[in-house]
Amino acid sequence: MVGTQLAARDFFRAAYENRYTWDPAFPGYTADVTFTHNGQTYTGQAKVSADLKQEVTGIADEAAQKAVQGQLFEVSIHRVRRGFEDSHGNNTFRYGETLADGSLEILMGGKAEGDRYQLKDNEVSMVHRHIHGVVVTIHTYSSHDTGAGYLSHRYDSVYHDPKTDEQKGGLSNFEDEYTEVGGHYILSRRAIETATEGGTDSQEFVFSNIALLDA
Repeated sequence: MVGTQLAARDFFRAAYENRYTWDPAFPGYTADVTFTHNGQTYTGQAKVSADLKQEVTGIADEAAQKAVQGQLFEVSIHRVRRGFEDSHGNNTFRYGETLADGSLEILMGGKAEGDRYQLKDNEVSMVHRHIHGVVVTIHTYSSHDTGAGYLSHRYDSVYHDPKTDEQKGGLSNFEDEYTEVGGHYILSRRAIETATEGGTDSQEFVFSNIALLDA
C-alpha cells in the first residue's frame, strides 16, 4: 500500500512539474489589451510586474477593467513557480480508476481530502478541487507544448456547491493562445463562452504589443 501511495505521488508530481511556469528571473511585461464582451469592445493597457502584480489602465468602464484585471490575476497565479512540497506536502495520493481514454485518476487525501485529478501523457487533464467554498471541475482537451512545460489550450470549467452538488452558474469554455517573448510564454488571447439562462455570455481578451519590462 505504501508503495502504491508513493507511486501515485510520484506520478502526480511528474505532471505537476511538467506545467509551464515563469522562471524566477521573469521581469514582467506590458501589453495593449482589447476586451470584447458580448459585442462591446474596450481598449487599454496592461502591466504585470516582476512580482506578478497586475495593473490595468485606460479602461474607464469599471466592470470591464475588473474583468481584464481578473484574467491577468488568473494567468499570473498559474504561472507562479511553486515547489511541489510547498503546494502538496500535506496531501496524500492514491490511484483511482483508469478511464477509457487511458487517463489515470489520482485521489487526494490529507489537507486536500475530496479533491481528485486525472492525468494523461504527463499532463493534468482534469481537476476537481474544493476552493473558496465551492468545487471547481476543469477538463482540459488540448494543450500547448512549450518545450519547457505544457500550457492548457482548450478547456472548460464549472462550479458546484460542495454540500448539495448543485451547479453554480453555467459551464464556461475557454481557448487560450500564447506568444513567446524573450524566452517567456505570455497569454496573447483568451476567449470564454459561458452558458447562461438567456443564451451565451462571450468574452475575448486580446493582448498585443507585448514587451518585457527591464529586469
